Amino acid sequence: MRKTNVSAIVGVQYGDEGKGRIVDYFAQDADIVIRYQGGDNAGHTVINDKGKFALHILPSGIFNPETMNIVGAGTVVNFNTMKEEMENIKNKSGLDIDNVFIDSRAHLILPYHCDLDGAEEAKRDSSQKIGTTKRGIGPCYTDKAARCGIRAGDIKDEEWLEKRLSMLLPKKNRELEYYGLKTYTLEELMALCAKWKAEFGDHIIDTVPVVREAVESGKRVLLEGQLGIMRDNDWGIYPYTTSSNPTVGGAANASAIPAWAIQKVIGVAKAYSTSVGGGPYMTELFDETADKLREIGGEYGATTGRPRRCGWFDAVAADYACYMNGVTDLALTKLDVLDSFEKIKVCTGYMIDGEYYSHLPETQLQERAKPIYDEFDGWMEKTSDCRKWEDLPEKAKAYILALEKLINTRITYVSVGPEREQMIIR
Repeated sequence: MRKTNVSAIVGVQYGDEGKGRIVDYFAQDADIVIRYQGGDNAGHTVINDKGKFALHILPSGIFNPETMNIVGAGTVVNFNTMKEEMENIKNKSGLDIDNVFIDSRAHLILPYHCDLDGAEEAKRDSSQKIGTTKRGIGPCYTDKAARCGIRAGDIKDEEWLEKRLSMLLPKKNRELEYYGLKTYTLEELMALCAKWKAEFGDHIIDTVPVVREAVESGKRVLLEGQLGIMRDNDWGIYPYTTSSNPTVGGAANASAIPAWAIQKVIGVAKAYSTSVGGGPYMTELFDETADKLREIGGEYGATTGRPRRCGWFDAVAADYACYMNGVTDLALTKLDVLDSFEKIKVCTGYMIDGEYYSHLPETQLQERAKPIYDEFDGWMEKTSDCRKWEDLPEKAKAYILALEKLINTRITYVSVGPEREQMIIR
């Protein structure tokens, strides 16, 4: 078998599992970190010796000056928010961030995408609202699928760009007029793209030769996704999903890496669960337990600040996620959040219309699913100071081992806090 040194980090819940913290941990030794899908509609929170940062589109390897960071072909990019994010990090960390490159095939979020995103969400019936962040992600991916999008490499060729925008703009303006929104002229969009070219043009590259050389020479490559499988456009809770594929299959497709080369898949899950946005969420709690999880865990969106929906760990969904992603090792985050819970529950099945389900069904059935729980004794001890498996309370270890059995996946990494050193490796 051909040996490579490629690892993918994927979310096995609804997103917000703590992937940024895990990528930051592994990026210390990575040669390349590739953000392979999504846009700036979700955030990865990273805490290191430079401070606390919420990354939205930048890969989580930017804090290692020796690491090349790539915003891959499967992403959608708003250069205005990327510039703002880079400047904020520079000012706060003192780092001169010049190790970020954008694949020329990445699609660009233009102003009309953001306008249409908010308007389309407002038109939806309350029961069908997706929970979009209104940052233009869905409309941009719509243009990509319709083969009329603008890609990062297009802005480096003015004649080509003008031809593409001239073809696209009349249709976009008709859509904007339908919603009573401001329309755009070719001149103002060309001027915006000229500004982006001046700011980012030198960092827009064809990443395939670079990535291929890294894979074939055995360099350490880390693939970073956004959100989790439950928001995957094919395998998640459609239509309450993102418009791309946060799975390991999406990672291979969007990063110029053949699937066989991804030798290690690190799934990330919280020791409980959270969700932001609409759609079914079988273990969601609506009582003081949810409030306690939210407050102790700081469960507010890194991008929007929205309170996250909180609930117990769903082992049925996590088992599905680990299988679909081929997870080789699971990283369990925020174990310390559960330190003061006397009883902890885990969903091990569902009842739907009087029938028992041990597997994750399709979205419509999830809407009617009632969770079946196993209950565990809490450890009622502080875990944030633990640094080795042996340091953990016996009941905490029992909980972890029970999850491991339920999801049929080894839990190799246990996080007991946001700092790099608060990672326990079994």
